[in-house]
Amino acid sequence: MPRPEKHVFICTQNRPQGHPRGSCAANGSAEIINEFMNQIQDRNLFEKIGLTNSGCLGPCMMGPSVLVYPDGVLYGRVSKDDVATIINQHLLGGEVLETLKAPSEVW
Repeated sequence: MPRPEKHVFICTQNRPQGHPRGSCAANGSAEIINEFMNQIQDRNLFEKIGLTNSGCLGPCMMGPSVLVYPDGVLYGRVSKDDVATIINQHLLGGEVLETLKAPSEVW
């Protein structure tokens, strides 16, 4: 399998309910990773986009977090509805979504 052009990491960190930092899993990261998997499969993008679940990426208060490499762009508060836009505009189109991008003081 060739190296993908972009690699997406999705935080699936899970902490106990009531933990002061919260967690991406509690905010629906499983739904996000499933939507990425479905979109990549439906559109046959396996050679263009790699997908990996990860542990904590840092800004728990902004979860679910999605990190795109090699660009080093972190998106926060990503919803299932954002996945197609991230794929179309950033991963395939090369345009960072400023509305979802984590602020510079966080990433």
